[in-house]
Amino acid sequence: MTKRIALFLLFAALAVVSESCTSGKKQESYVLLISFDGFRHDYVNTFQPPHFLEFIKEGTAAKAMIPSFPSKTFPNHYTIVTGMYPGHHGLVDNTFYDSTQNVVYTMGKRELVQDAFYYGGLPLWQLAQQHGLKSASYFWVGSEAPVAGSYPDYYEIYDGDVPNEARINKVVEWLQLPESERPRFISLYFSLVDSEGHNSGPNSEKLKETVLEADRLLGIIDEKISRIGLPVNIIVTSDHGMYEMQETPETFVYLDSLFAPEDSIRFANSGPIVHVYEDDSASREHVLQTLLARETFFKVYRREETPEKWHYNKHSRIGDLLLVMEQGHYFRNGSPDTSKASMATPWGVHGFDPNVTPEMGAIFYAKGPNIRKGITIPPFENVHVYPLAARILGLEVPANIDGDLSVLLPIYQE
Repeated sequence: MTKRIALFLLFAALAVVSESCTSGKKQESYVLLISFDGFRHDYVNTFQPPHFLEFIKEGTAAKAMIPSFPSKTFPNHYTIVTGMYPGHHGLVDNTFYDSTQNVVYTMGKRELVQDAFYYGGLPLWQLAQQHGLKSASYFWVGSEAPVAGSYPDYYEIYDGDVPNEARINKVVEWLQLPESERPRFISLYFSLVDSEGHNSGPNSEKLKETVLEADRLLGIIDEKISRIGLPVNIIVTSDHGMYEMQETPETFVYLDSLFAPEDSIRFANSGPIVHVYEDDSASREHVLQTLLARETFFKVYRREETPEKWHYNKHSRIGDLLLVMEQGHYFRNGSPDTSKASMATPWGVHGFDPNVTPEMGAIFYAKGPNIRKGITIPPFENVHVYPLAARILGLEVPANIDGDLSVLLPIYQE
């Protein structure tokens, strides 16, 4: 054998060994967390969307995911990414009063939505950063504020007019970045199902069409992610379900009929929940007794006496008194004389107590290299998504979260 041939064989052998070592190197896992806002737990069974059905076959599905109280958009999206109940992370409703700032926080006030003061806990994108990983968010509650001193490495300011496919394309772009710049945790949000659920109710033909459009989007995501070839775990969630409402004489309870003109109170919200704020204890007790005498389809609670299962009795942003409506009824501002606008019938509402209103149930479907295949699990609370996502990414969770890894550990695999 000539010297040249011997060297060639040596280099060839080294190349084979090198390729074997490289191919045997385990790639780090990724998490893509998707929310289809307002996607009720039974829509897949009712409307049979094919991509969702295929997705479920390839991974794990919960019979339902139980929202935290109240079953509203902002509190529950933020709960999913912090592992904390709204009464603990501080985003206690879509609208609330903060006495320390003397400000009413609402979803529509851009300067407040982007103010880190209102967001407790440690969102998954900051948790990833603290462990040296890149993170990204294409719309998610809290991602536009510098919580814990930073933003996601890549994020977008919310704009509901951005086409849904453009959002998907950006996520794909992020996953195609060089490894050192590539986010390992990404959140992605869609509002279409919630919007139509409100407009025409959860049982309408239009809602079915919208669920099938969401299904098309999931199919696009699935196909594009599979083409990238990275070990991406896809977790599909929603924040809450939807309850079908009918306009009848008994549907509405008007707030003007509950409070006397001389009551010096502040209240926030309408719909299924109203927060009542009153610093003066004597006045607060007077208002409480008046409300108790007027209870019809709702129940009045002192904040400190709300049910323990709500985990909603400590934060000062929660009303001193809380008015909680039974499902099928609705607090409305004004009086019958001043609130003459009729609602389309039927329409959809959420915000009711998820512990006694099955229609508030959300979705949880997951698949990927770290998710067991072909498993159906019983309903669980949404605080438990956080520790599962952290485990997949190899992150240590803060000690003060409410989520418990043991709840979803049976669906995890190395």
